[in-house]
Amino acid sequence: MADIQSNVQDPILDDALVLSLVRRHVPEAQSVTGIDETGGEARTYAVDELIILKTQRPHKIRPSTSLEKEAFFLRELEKYPDISVPRVLGYGREGSIEYTCMSRIPGIAVKYASLAFEARNNMLIELGKRLRRIHGAVQQPFIESGLFPGDRTFEDTKTRLKSAFDKEIGKIVLRGNADEIELAQGIATKALAHLPDNDVLVAVHANPATTHTFVDPETGHYTGTIDFGDAYISHPVFDLRRWGLLDRGTLLAGYVSEKPVSEEFMRVWDVVQILDSFTVSSNKENMSADLAAILEKLS
Repeated sequence: MADIQSNVQDPILDDALVLSLVRRHVPEAQSVTGIDETGGEARTYAVDELIILKTQRPHKIRPSTSLEKEAFFLRELEKYPDISVPRVLGYGREGSIEYTCMSRIPGIAVKYASLAFEARNNMLIELGKRLRRIHGAVQQPFIESGLFPGDRTFEDTKTRLKSAFDKEIGKIVLRGNADEIELAQGIATKALAHLPDNDVLVAVHANPATTHTFVDPETGHYTGTIDFGDAYISHPVFDLRRWGLLDRGTLLAGYVSEKPVSEEFMRVWDVVQILDSFTVSSNKENMSADLAAILEKLS
């Protein structure tokens, strides 16, 4: 992503300032032990290996990203001790610096872990269970907070999905032939007609995939989920969508392992799988056969 405000300074905070902010909430903090900028719009400072001070990088701030929102989400999840997420130790501002002080989730991101097939499947099962519990949190506080953008009715979710299909059709209109355009329009029409009249909306993480899912580097066991700053309200399927098509079946198995989902949920799930298959096909040079196969499945 290009810098949003490329002329804004983005200095690394000196250790003394980092420690002064952390000590407001953890007086016994001793030293800065690392700096991580791999999160893109955020920079994190590790303190004593167990504490994270997270700040926004001014020139990379996106409208959808909010440390205040993340702190709110994490504090709500504190009510559910079986959900492994960072614990907020403090949130505040110092001049132009907005920060969150939180506990550090042990392990490393799945993106950087070498997981054998079985270990990866086990991780996906455990993540699916935790996502179900996150989505099961009482939702009224999220709605009333005013911090979470997104859908307020299921009609909004339908509009979100229609816009996604329209985007892919637009690509095909630009470079496809008349038959391919007709196939694409048929897929979108039939897929959207498969959606239920209504279903539950929740606060979703937005991207609980390989960069934000942590595992023990030795055992591969799931240790937690981080970075709730892009959260929004929509259908829970969108959190499962962030994993590749080959991983989603295992993730869904974990998601439903403690409690089945509704027929309405599965209809939304079906439409999202169609959308993503449609997206893959629309980017191919020769897409006709793929589009025809998708449409046949919908018939």
